Amino acid sequence: MKQSLKPLCLLSFALILTGTMAAAIPDPVRLESGSVSGITGTDGSIQIFKGIPFAAPPVGDLRWRAPQPAAQWEGVRKAEQFGPNCTAGGGPGGRGGKGKGPAGDKGPAAPAASEDCLYVNVWTPAKAAGDRLPVMVWTYGGAFTGGSGSVPGYDGEALAKKGIVVVTYNYRLGIFGFLAHPELTKESGHNASGNYGLMDLAAVLRWVQKNIAAFGGDPRKVTIDGESAGAMLVASMVGSPEGKGLFQRAIAQSGAWMGLSIGKMRTLEQAEEAGKRAAGTHSIAELRAMSTQEVAQNVTGVQAGVIVDGWMVPEDQSLTFAKGKQNDVDVLIGSNQDEGTFFGGGTTTADSAKNRARQTYADLSDDFLKLYPASTDAEAGASGLMRSRDETGWHMRTWAQMQAKRGKKAYLYYFTHVPPGNGARGATHTAELPYMFNNPPGNGSPNSTWTDMDRKLADMMSSYWVNFIATGDPNGKGLPAWQAYSAKNDSQAMVFGDTVQFGPQIEAPRLAFFDRYYAVVQKR
Repeated sequence: MKQSLKPLCLLSFALILTGTMAAAIPDPVRLESGSVSGITGTDGSIQIFKGIPFAAPPVGDLRWRAPQPAAQWEGVRKAEQFGPNCTAGGGPGGRGGKGKGPAGDKGPAAPAASEDCLYVNVWTPAKAAGDRLPVMVWTYGGAFTGGSGSVPGYDGEALAKKGIVVVTYNYRLGIFGFLAHPELTKESGHNASGNYGLMDLAAVLRWVQKNIAAFGGDPRKVTIDGESAGAMLVASMVGSPEGKGLFQRAIAQSGAWMGLSIGKMRTLEQAEEAGKRAAGTHSIAELRAMSTQEVAQNVTGVQAGVIVDGWMVPEDQSLTFAKGKQNDVDVLIGSNQDEGTFFGGGTTTADSAKNRARQTYADLSDDFLKLYPASTDAEAGASGLMRSRDETGWHMRTWAQMQAKRGKKAYLYYFTHVPPGNGARGATHTAELPYMFNNPPGNGSPNSTWTDMDRKLADMMSSYWVNFIATGDPNGKGLPAWQAYSAKNDSQAMVFGDTVQFGPQIEAPRLAFFDRYYAVVQKR
């Protein structure tokens, strides 16, 4: 069954909370660390709490350590303003600076960047603490060097109106979130270092387990969701023994444990060597005594991202997932048709494309060039974008395949709709986010360029997400049927385009090529 988006005919769903009745969650809300008071949303049906500390500020002696419990406070803390964004050590970086959201929409100026940044935000439609509503915990993208839980495009009010509690948070970035070093490894108690951003995700999930019931959420119905770098953190948590029992479902958008392309994860030894070079002659004690700005000036060249640290990530997660040792959760995962345009792809020359193919694919390069020809510069550029599209899509499909082998449900999607104004960028990396959050560019301002088609697609897509978060199955009344992944529909997915239907995604020969290349990479 496919459904055209041309006429505007907004669907109604059982999970949507209608009317303007004020949210009745008790205010203040009593948490483990103290009481907080929030604010009401646009029509009074949603209660919002911002800037709640979920861990102690990771500054001074707590810099480059696992997150520690937040301090208790007396009285009622006003949770009305977002906490500071996390600094990467070199300016805002990535997405989320100056109020710019993932789809290019501009909202209020972003909070100032700081190392004191481990804060959580909650949107709840609950009327009582005992409502036990499903919970979504959102992890932002931004190449591990930018972004935050306060980006306007991640506003959780529209999703909360469909019956879930939405949680966003900040995790450490750049040199503060991903520095590995032998001294840090030795002092950690786990013989590990480098994955501080991933530790922050685990910490916020533990915070959710202890506190979300006070907001009317159900700690037994937690779904983690993330995009790009956030999706990589989600995948890493699905594969991590430290994530066991902290969530029941996972959603990943345009990213998994290998990132956006095929490769092995960096080892602790590799990351430690890079960390030693970055720190130079400075000891960790000396670096902890420095200001944020001094660290940024003295520690350079750190590659931000998840590594195999032996604790949070015990082994390359390609092995973990292949052996079925990942956490026992259902997943909803996918990618976009024009991923590569976000990164400026499509401008290579024929000669450089052929050289890259030989260097990357070696004995498989002839097969690669048959699928992604490069006889002219224009053809090489187009093929480069197709490769980016297909390799990312292959990664998401492979994750679905492995989760299905684990005996769990996996729902695969493929986003092809071109948002207004995107032009040649097409359905680029991040293009699905406003639709999934049901947030028009400009956060619903009258100047939004969305058409009736865009609004209906957002209503449908956000309802699929909410249904999965609530039940583990995205299907619902009035929605085209979305099949779970199986060997029989291996090259198909739920396509979110100008029509919404379950159908072809990436061609089988292209999937088969990356299957062969993946096998070669794993043997290296």
